[in-house]
Amino acid sequence: MSVPNVDPSHQSNASANEATRPSPATEGLDKSGERVREMFRQIAPRYDVMNHLLSLNIDKWWRRKAVQTLKIKGDDPILDLCCGTGDLAIAIADSAGSDVQVIGSDFCHAMLEIARVKESKRTRDTAGGSGRHTIPFLEADSMALPFDDDAFQCVTVAFGLRNIADTDQGLSEMARVCKPGGQVLVLEFSQPTLPVLKQAYNFYFRHVLPRIGQWMARNDKSAYEYLPESVGKFPCGDALAGRMRDVGLQHVTFRPLTLGVATIYVGEKPGGKTDHAEMAAHREREALVAT
Repeated sequence: MSVPNVDPSHQSNASANEATRPSPATEGLDKSGERVREMFRQIAPRYDVMNHLLSLNIDKWWRRKAVQTLKIKGDDPILDLCCGTGDLAIAIADSAGSDVQVIGSDFCHAMLEIARVKESKRTRDTAGGSGRHTIPFLEADSMALPFDDDAFQCVTVAFGLRNIADTDQGLSEMARVCKPGGQVLVLEFSQPTLPVLKQAYNFYFRHVLPRIGQWMARNDKSAYEYLPESVGKFPCGDALAGRMRDVGLQHVTFRPLTLGVATIYVGEKPGGKTDHAEMAAHREREALVAT
């Protein structure tokens, strides 16, 4: 198992790049790095409690489904970017086994501090802890990740892609650092399609959630006004799957969860060992149809 090289200069510039590039996906929404980072810094101490309460604990189930979707093979490392307080990274590490190094990255220092404390309570190191590698949580710019090309067998992001200033650049970076044949997985909020559920969902997000969030966080309510606005303007379903294809991913699929409240998207980076076998199987199916 080899740990990917990290360029420290990228970590020190984690705040610079994310503050400058607007995203065509959310034009008109202020997703500047400084604004988003400050919002998450303010809500960091109660972030987990509020997430579980406001989602009725369903967010835990969504993350479990995301982990189950990963096809972890061998001992190549895995990256979880926009990792926040580390829940998905820790869940992946617990599932992957002791040989697989999981790395978490985020551009909000306050969130990473909580993730590090959480991880330290789970395992200390390979000798004295649970037997798996301790997760390093790195401060990094998701639009200029400090890792070599083709470094990870899986690259994941949960409820963070829509917060990256340039969605397409974030997806491009995920694809760049993923190994050929590896998976890029996105877990993100989406819009329910059933009319009654969609109306109830929008009412909750726009009127109930901001008030509860403000009361619990004791801070500027902008953080929980930003959430429904960012979800409402973010592409979902075929639109986001198309953006994943545009950055070069193949076999892109998506699976709505909880009637479309959240969705798991998965794409594969071309060039893996399975490509030739899949092409041969495809040609065989075509031959059978022709006969």
